[in-house]
Amino acid sequence: MVKLKVVSGLLAVVVYMVLSELAFLDYIQKMFHSPKNYGVEISRQNYMYEHYVDTHLTKGQNKSQNKEVLPLCPNTSPLLRGPINLTFPSELTLANVQQKYPQVELGGRYRPLDCEARHHTAIIIPHRDREHHLKFLLYYLHPFLQRQQLDYSIYVIHQAGNYTFNKARLMNAGVREALQEKEWECLFFHDVDLIPTDDRNIYVCGSHPKHAATAINKFGFKLPYDTYFGGVTAFTPDQYRTINGFPNNYWGWGCEDDDIGLRVYLAKMRVLRPSLEVGRYDMIKHGHDKGNTVNRLRSKYLVNALENWKRDGLNEDMYEVISWERLPLYTNITVNVGTPAGLHPPP
Repeated sequence: MVKLKVVSGLLAVVVYMVLSELAFLDYIQKMFHSPKNYGVEISRQNYMYEHYVDTHLTKGQNKSQNKEVLPLCPNTSPLLRGPINLTFPSELTLANVQQKYPQVELGGRYRPLDCEARHHTAIIIPHRDREHHLKFLLYYLHPFLQRQQLDYSIYVIHQAGNYTFNKARLMNAGVREALQEKEWECLFFHDVDLIPTDDRNIYVCGSHPKHAATAINKFGFKLPYDTYFGGVTAFTPDQYRTINGFPNNYWGWGCEDDDIGLRVYLAKMRVLRPSLEVGRYDMIKHGHDKGNTVNRLRSKYLVNALENWKRDGLNEDMYEVISWERLPLYTNITVNVGTPAGLHPPP
């Protein structure tokens, strides 16, 4: 009887989604936990971040040059600023960003030089034809993470070819590839057009999956609906394996984030969120991407998630690596995710 009620409730929600494309699975709202004071308070600063970079980090330095045993970084970084004002200079290039942050190692890797990082985070960014957005994200994300005193690396997972975009497969590929390089303790999945605007939104994982983008300017700095789980999310590797990662069958725009939110519920986990004050992001305005049209089967796939989530996901190897490049600001991994007909569909 309980199972019948759950299935009936889900079908009703899907009908409502088709009409509004916002409301989703109201019956699982209780799994989403929004502590009022999540994050950390800003410590009083004795110096600004740029002064720290100028005096402690010099071009060409890396951690291997420092042979002494470093103390652990503070629980709360003294470099945090809180709210950040964003500007988007039209003349900005990736070369400008590279010159501004020479302390970033090849492949987009950074580790504090004067203390041992307490947290180790991989940033995974699905990408295709978004270089304009990527340069602004890197411009703000590198200093944002450095002020948090993290050991981190940025992985841009680029979909090869021009077939319909599949964000979910890129996420799964990013996890597999990043964990081959290092046993990261936290995996952050980051839309390329979202810029965080408060560095108290710490990019570390917790005891449950995290939804970091709680307040996006596009939605009036509030959740568009209570079970929204898109934009920027985070899992430990074990949490991600438990939900079997992202589904593989969402081609085009829509519902893959809702699907993974449902998987969190089905795996009997909750969602952690920063407050609306801290979890703020600015979305760079843009039109719909070519090759990322609305997925008209998204509601059908979401209904099937109840039965398919343990079969369809990270456990399937649905990509192949075309190239792996360690660039000055990030690691670029180009992958073929194929089409619905397979990785190598017949011509």
